[in-house]
Amino acid sequence: MWLGFPSHAELWREDLGPAQAEVSALARALAGPGAERVRLLVRGDDAQAAAERLLSDTTVEIVRGEFGDIWLRDTGPIFVHDKGSPAAVSFRFNGWGGKYDLEGDDAVAGQIASAAGVPLIANDFILEGGAIEHDGLGTVLTTRQCLLNDNRNKGWTEADAERALGLSLGARTVLWLDRGLRCDHTDGHIDNVARFVAPGVVVCPLGFGMDDPNTDNYAAAAKALSGMTDARGSALQVVRIPSPGRLIDADGEVLPASHMNFIIANGAVIVPQYGTAAGDFAVEALQSLFPERQVIGLPSTAILTGGGSFHCITQQEPV
Repeated sequence: MWLGFPSHAELWREDLGPAQAEVSALARALAGPGAERVRLLVRGDDAQAAAERLLSDTTVEIVRGEFGDIWLRDTGPIFVHDKGSPAAVSFRFNGWGGKYDLEGDDAVAGQIASAAGVPLIANDFILEGGAIEHDGLGTVLTTRQCLLNDNRNKGWTEADAERALGLSLGARTVLWLDRGLRCDHTDGHIDNVARFVAPGVVVCPLGFGMDDPNTDNYAAAAKALSGMTDARGSALQVVRIPSPGRLIDADGEVLPASHMNFIIANGAVIVPQYGTAAGDFAVEALQSLFPERQVIGLPSTAILTGGGSFHCITQQEPV
């Protein structure tokens, strides 16, 4: 499991230390009950020293690299089998539609592929890993808000996107939701709205509290998913899990908090927690869906100030 470590003081400011502590706790969980080989990507001497201090008693490997920020799900490669051999697939990245142009983000995929010892297959279209969710059997979930946004691949139609996902990732069926979370700078990444927990089984949030800003979006997503079939022709089973509810930042703006941003490891599922009562309910609900894994809730309030959570900062590399 590749994991990005907060390394830029100018980006994280007062949240740098707390975010480094939360990422370190995630790395510990992934390397411990998660039963993963964890490779932590750090940038610069200060970040490396902080990582070594926080993780000195673990098996986590610290790897120096260049990157704009920690969102490896979007800047890193996606690992695939190409003619029976492992390969890393990369895509163009434009800072989520031109919002954040950071030096080094376009080099992440190549660095990870090189460290993994696999060929890099580059694609000449824009795609972030958090914009797609796949079941491993040919079914891909995504949102029109993101993939068909003119700030990504101008003029793309559903047919264009489906063709590109089929050629690059082997997608046989693409299932479309309209939109993602409100106030999400990613323009509606699917990994905050719907996730596969098994072939044919998708989890989707349920609004928590009377003032949850996404209750309508969640209901629309669940209704749409319940009428869909996957690449095998099987109807999707939809399981609802409580959202964190309404979270706001210091300026009163709604934050894109989601329990859907969990990460599935070999031996555990790590779920972001945001200090709301719904967190324990989400862990309990996911544990019933992953009886063979330990479901662990960990704080992610500092990481969230950067705009994402655990799934956003990780990328899995298969054996």
